[in-house]
Amino acid sequence: MASTYQSKLFRVVTLFCLIICVFTSSPPLTLDYYTSSCPRLLSIVRKEMECAVVSDPRNAATIVRLHMHDCFVQGCDASVLLDDTVTLKGEKKTSQNKQSLRGFKIMDRIKVMVESECPGVVSCADILTLAARDAVILVGGPYWDVPLGRKDARTTNHELADANIPGANEGLLSLIAKFAYQGLSVTDLVALSGAHTIGMARCENFKARIYGDFKSTSGNDLISETHLNNLRSICPAIGGNNNVSALDYETPNLFDNSYYQILLKGEGLLNSDQELYSSVFGVETRHLVQKYAEDPLEFFKQFAESMVKMGNITNDDSFVNGEVRNNCRFVNSLSHIE
Repeated sequence: MASTYQSKLFRVVTLFCLIICVFTSSPPLTLDYYTSSCPRLLSIVRKEMECAVVSDPRNAATIVRLHMHDCFVQGCDASVLLDDTVTLKGEKKTSQNKQSLRGFKIMDRIKVMVESECPGVVSCADILTLAARDAVILVGGPYWDVPLGRKDARTTNHELADANIPGANEGLLSLIAKFAYQGLSVTDLVALSGAHTIGMARCENFKARIYGDFKSTSGNDLISETHLNNLRSICPAIGGNNNVSALDYETPNLFDNSYYQILLKGEGLLNSDQELYSSVFGVETRHLVQKYAEDPLEFFKQFAESMVKMGNITNDDSFVNGEVRNNCRFVNSLSHIE
């Protein structure tokens, strides 16, 4: 009798768990999500990103970084785009975001164009994910299909923005842990770090590196010494924190694999970059750096796969309680009064 009761109880509990999973799991993202509701979406986003990158090639890196900083905080839900209000503390002013994120006006322009075509249909989260893909393509990087169907968050997480987003001076083990927390592998870490083949870094973020172990990783040859002296002229030991230098000094506006070749020479600008190759814990990451430095097609392939994987980090709460914002800077209940 007891075993029969336990068997029935087990079936009831199992059925209950299945029901909970069905109703609480995130709906799948699909490639054809807006095929009927907003058929011109992809061309609109692509056109606006073309304008942005032509006006300033740095905008490509800007949008890719914005997308990454969004996805690492409660999933890819456009929470990073929300402005502070009386009742909501956004993520833009956290220590990891305040001086490093731009591109909000680009997102505003794309959203206006999409809303004029398909009002109330396309989420800011999906627009940002598409814009990041197009940004990479426009500077020579790979194409990948973007699954769509995200919802926009009505909440932010100021604390997670500081805790989850990797910093410029982090060590390898910390980087691996932060990527693992997002469900991303060591391979994803090394491939996605390759986004630093475009864009700039502020002196504040590479000062410790160029006045620290840069010489020991890059050697004492004349070329490396000249490069280091140039970096120190841009970024003095005292002051100059807002001065900038290219993350990839060889081809700063071209998406290629020279970032990894720079790491092989020990000349990575950020400590978090050079750690991938020089850390004593980096047996696996060192192999991947060498692999991508030698084979650009392999890098492109893995980067595309890892971007899809990162873009699929979802916020279950957003699917249940989220929305399609009219204005990417404000939740809909506030957009008319802010």
